[in-house]
Amino acid sequence: MVTEPEFSIVMPCLDEEKTVGICIDKARACAERLGVSAEIIIADNGSTDRSVEIANSLGARVVNVVERGYGAALLGGITEAKGQFVIMADADDSYDFSRLDLFVDGLRAGADLVMGDRFAGGIDQDAMPWLHRYVGNPILSFIGRLFYGTSVRDFHCGLRGFRRDRILELNLACPGMEFASEMVLKCSLAGLRIVEVPTTLAVDGRGRAPHLRSFRDGWRHLQLLLLYSPRWLFLIPGMLVLIVGVAGMLVLLAGPVQIGGVAFDIHTLLYASALVVLGLQMVMFSLLMRVVATGFGRMPDASSITSLIGFFTLERGLTVGGIAMAAGVLWTLDAVFQWGAVEFSALDPSVTMRAAIPAVTLLISGFQIIMTSFFLGAVQLYKTPSS
Repeated sequence: MVTEPEFSIVMPCLDEEKTVGICIDKARACAERLGVSAEIIIADNGSTDRSVEIANSLGARVVNVVERGYGAALLGGITEAKGQFVIMADADDSYDFSRLDLFVDGLRAGADLVMGDRFAGGIDQDAMPWLHRYVGNPILSFIGRLFYGTSVRDFHCGLRGFRRDRILELNLACPGMEFASEMVLKCSLAGLRIVEVPTTLAVDGRGRAPHLRSFRDGWRHLQLLLLYSPRWLFLIPGMLVLIVGVAGMLVLLAGPVQIGGVAFDIHTLLYASALVVLGLQMVMFSLLMRVVATGFGRMPDASSITSLIGFFTLERGLTVGGIAMAAGVLWTLDAVFQWGAVEFSALDPSVTMRAAIPAVTLLISGFQIIMTSFFLGAVQLYKTPSS
């Protein structure tokens, strides 16, 4: 009877003939030293050098992944892995496969994801560009911790271990470098147990430029962090914009406001109205994004946004939106009556616009609320199985 290995060590590979053999030898020696059964998988992403030949000669299992990209290669290797646990890292000898002790111990102790922390373990000089070390990685990791409530310090460490079944359940899909962020944030959203252990980063042995592109891949990481967080992308900014706009309108409705030598009048009122409309639209977008993103898996801060969605039943939305639009119509009629009182001749804008601007704001806002309520109601209807 063939016994499945406890661990699968997966390395994405694209033209790594100078280092892939070193990594395989280190990983096998470490597994033997720790007394764990392990298979070594090289997830080849279209190498044109001797990488595959070297991997085969050293007894590694080569999985050919057609779709290009760091994430695609890893997903291909993880899917084909047979071990209960997977440890992954690049095949460029920048991560030390001879020291996997803490990853093995963490997984056996019950962690779902064991992340390496290069900042705690040590980064060799010239192993990480200063832009990544002092700007990109710290900023993106901070955003990840803020948005997703995780304590992971090094979001983009490529050396990590995890329970294979738990990771496959997350339906990871990013084919590029942003796969690293996707794994951490989805584990956080799913409430999986994540621990961080120190690891090192050395200068890679490729002798050529890395596949990573700082600004392109940095933007992809940031985009992913934002798109999975409707609360931080839309809801919180929208609420702030909405509050500022409403406050500005309430102050200016009574008349011009003088602060120092600066006078604020109907022109400022108009911009405050724009803030109200934009802020409300952002709040609505957070609700829409939440309901259409079921294919993404669990979304962050679901409780706060779901409570808003729960309030926006079609009936309530129609009521609130209808009241807002009715108030706008009445305010408009009042302005028209004032115009009729002077036989529809020219009016003083500083007086009439103080009524017209809030009237139009209520009309637009009410319409937005009604349309959003219809959309949310339609989504809920389509999600309900027919009898």
